[in-house]
Amino acid sequence: MVIRGPVRPGRSTKRLAMRLKARDIALIDHPDLDETSARALVGRRVRAVLNAGRTLTGRYPARGGRVLLEAGVPVIDSLGPEAFERLRDGDEVELVTETVVRGGQVVARGRRLTPEAAAAVAAAARENLRRELDMFWDNTARYLAREKDVLLACHAPAVRTPLAGRQVLVVARGGTFREDVAMLRGFIRDVHPALIGVDGGADALLESGLRPDIVVGDMDSVSDRALQAAREIVVHAYPDGRAPGLERVRRLGRGAVTFAAPGTSEDIGLLLAYEHGAELIVAVGIHSGLTDFLDKGRRGMASTLLVRMLVGGSLVDARGVCRLYRRRLPPGALWLILAAAALPLGLLAAASPLISSFVHLVALQIRLALGV
Repeated sequence: MVIRGPVRPGRSTKRLAMRLKARDIALIDHPDLDETSARALVGRRVRAVLNAGRTLTGRYPARGGRVLLEAGVPVIDSLGPEAFERLRDGDEVELVTETVVRGGQVVARGRRLTPEAAAAVAAAARENLRRELDMFWDNTARYLAREKDVLLACHAPAVRTPLAGRQVLVVARGGTFREDVAMLRGFIRDVHPALIGVDGGADALLESGLRPDIVVGDMDSVSDRALQAAREIVVHAYPDGRAPGLERVRRLGRGAVTFAAPGTSEDIGLLLAYEHGAELIVAVGIHSGLTDFLDKGRRGMASTLLVRMLVGGSLVDARGVCRLYRRRLPPGALWLILAAAALPLGLLAAASPLISSFVHLVALQIRLALGV
């Protein structure tokens, strides 16, 4: 089958996903494509994905390739870095088997990712995972002592949104974060937690019709719309105070405060809620496993480990909340349900003499039994 469409190149997959339109063909350079980026591409309804690198290298069980294949998105990878030199934004191309054709000329050639090939690489990656775990832990231990003192000396900036004594929902851009936010709609409606969006997590809140109270992050994967909608913004800065994301916020005419700390933006989102006295922190899309961190290109999790230990007593996972939380019916709801169930029975009784006689007989017996 020949696939046709305009190609949209982008070396940062998460930034490219923000400008893709339905039926575009995405050109990325993303070895071991992560699940979150893959879901973003699927959500944009791309016709196909071209990868200059290898979507699955076998270094660890990256999940992005599987996500694309399960969604029916064709993938041609290993095109090489020259694909970015030969293809320009908006070029109309045809994908024929494993080749990229423009104007009748082959401009790039790669390998089609198939379910069979993906399964074979995944099996090898699982065998390699122990070695990756050893290296990951060594890096974590190496940075733990250095980041401990820096992280514990950090102080969250003042924010206008009241957090003390409240339940706080922290939404990061990980896994099935959009679906998880949708599952929590009843909880959000009843409890009215403070809403913190970590970078692209703020867009998930907006898509669910919720306005983020605070957007936290590097400002590299959040939309202008989410930044404009947020009640306030906290920019993640390096420990030395540099905050590259602050310039983007200022260009939009918004004010912001900075939070200088090592680690990830997810870490400072949790710290912000914790240091301001949140009663309970509900985490959505937070990265926690080895594959999650390797997906993010991190070789260790020193700061994340410290933050999880610090806030652990107040932190719960969104899916746990969905299982434990049972929305209580408002007063009078039970009577409305009973009335709704009785209405069709009443209409049926009125239309049928046999049922009407039966109902009258039952009513008479009840009256006699009660002595009415």
